Amino acid sequence: MLYKAKTLNCNGRIIDLSTPKIMGILNLTPDSFFDGGRYKGEAALQQVAKMLADGADMIDIGGMSSKPGASIVSLEEEQERVIPAIKSILKEFPEAILSIDTIRSEIAKEACDLGVGIINDISAGSIDSNMYGVLRSVNVPYVLMHMQGFPENMQDNPNYSNVTKEIIDFMIEELGKIRKHSPTDIIIDPGFGFGKSVAHNYELLKNLNLFNILECPIMVGLSRKSMINKVIDSTPDKALNGSTALHMLALQNGADILRVHDVKEAVEVKKLHAIYSEAIKH
Repeated sequence: MLYKAKTLNCNGRIIDLSTPKIMGILNLTPDSFFDGGRYKGEAALQQVAKMLADGADMIDIGGMSSKPGASIVSLEEEQERVIPAIKSILKEFPEAILSIDTIRSEIAKEACDLGVGIINDISAGSIDSNMYGVLRSVNVPYVLMHMQGFPENMQDNPNYSNVTKEIIDFMIEELGKIRKHSPTDIIIDPGFGFGKSVAHNYELLKNLNLFNILECPIMVGLSRKSMINKVIDSTPDKALNGSTALHMLALQNGADILRVHDVKEAVEVKKLHAIYSEAIKH
């Protein structure tokens, strides 16, 4: 029987993964695909307060859009967006568990020195070769995500012979590299929408439980993405219902963490899934 980690150590604060957890998204960018430009200054604090009140277990803070076609912003611009916000959030909510969504080791290190408890790197260290090395010094959980290509070109022509197998093989190789640097906890994320077609995304969702072979917690980011909108002919602002449907499927197939824009609704899905899971035991 496979062993799957049931806790995460986030700067000494323990997250119990015996039940699924909800990661709320705080985009501090003007050009994110759904809520770009909404949260600056006091608005960011208000949104964090709302997500925590709605039941978020952690908050993921990002200062660079990774939507298809997005360009990589400068180090200075990313720092200006996220570092003051992190300081303000931790001053106002010192018990909050924050995650930093970044591809840069400098940002990751600075954020963790301030008290951030998770690093979420969409590039799996492929953009900043120092990222894995930083993990030893900060020793916080690291989200290892798969992306084919880079944000500016990842959706040009995503191609796989067997998308699930290829991503699992990628994860195995990267897990080996990380563990040479650090004993940090690792969360895996198949990277829905990052260099995948609609068909690839649904194939991954169907096979999500196969990622348990990696013996790591599984995080999914499905919220309001094009894999929903292209199917139901919608837009991100009208994709809450579709997001909710896929969140339930993800939990059914073994997701441990849902990364979401809409915390209240995701918490409701989690509660319903728990009741259903208990019912089918009897």
